Amino acid sequence: MVKTRIFFTTDIHGSEICFLKFVNAGKFYGASAMILGGDITGKMIVPLVESSDGSYKTNFMGIDRTLKSKEEVEKIEKRIRDTGYYPYHTTQPEMDDLNSSPDKVDKLFSKLMNETLQRWLGIVEEKLKGTGIKCYILPGNDDRHEIDEILEKSEYAINPEGKVVEIDPHHEMISSGYANMTPWNCPRDVEENELKTRLEAMTAQVKNMQNAIFCLHCPPYGTELDMAPKLDEDLRPMVTRGGIVTVHVGSQAVREAIEKSQPLLGLHGHIHESKGAFKIGRTQCLNAGSEYSELILRGILIDLHEKGYNDYLFTSG
Repeated sequence: MVKTRIFFTTDIHGSEICFLKFVNAGKFYGASAMILGGDITGKMIVPLVESSDGSYKTNFMGIDRTLKSKEEVEKIEKRIRDTGYYPYHTTQPEMDDLNSSPDKVDKLFSKLMNETLQRWLGIVEEKLKGTGIKCYILPGNDDRHEIDEILEKSEYAINPEGKVVEIDPHHEMISSGYANMTPWNCPRDVEENELKTRLEAMTAQVKNMQNAIFCLHCPPYGTELDMAPKLDEDLRPMVTRGGIVTVHVGSQAVREAIEKSQPLLGLHGHIHESKGAFKIGRTQCLNAGSEYSELILRGILIDLHEKGYNDYLFTSG
């Protein structure tokens, strides 16, 4: 008999349509707990520059566009948000000023990112309040630390970073969006020793490891869940006659924590291309993968019972 159904997804990178799909997934799939496992926010601003005639000019997806009507502006704004970027109405003088000041661009990015997240959390509360569905939203290594304060203020969504939370009376979950170092030096990239310390602090608080869930954004090293393109010195994928060269890029600390503790489940993301399942001892590790750039939300449904789980199912929609 199913006691608790989890819907897990990750790596939406600012895609508004993927976030809305996540918010609606709980009711759609009959889940009692929803988990967004990291890398929530977008990556860049797309300016819409107002011209003297009231039209707007923008460059989106490498294409210069002139928007002459309100409907055209609203349509492109939606496409920008759904793709994971932040549209911004501006003027040519302000654009010139921003182009000469990286600090101002950075502050503007933070403003748009924070406003978007606050609006999203309002949608979470509107859609889920009173349903009894738990909602966990975890920052990932690509997310700036400033969003933590916004998440903590939410009256409905829970930021599980660094905590032990109860999914139900029989299943505890530890969570961390931190990852081992990447070539991009993301906000939550840390050395393996620091990640190990963070994980040990949480595992020490788990009461029943047999039924525990490790929601760790970074997958364990040396599995089918952490294969990514090998990059050259210019951060471009290395290619041979056999195709793109791939290597393991996951975390040794995460693998060691799973090998030592042997929890029930490991829920991971981070490496978009490595959707799949892999067992480490008794622990079933899962990577939901990500296709946010294609406006597709990849997820995993997991049916828990008092002594473990019945099954899992990858979803796409």
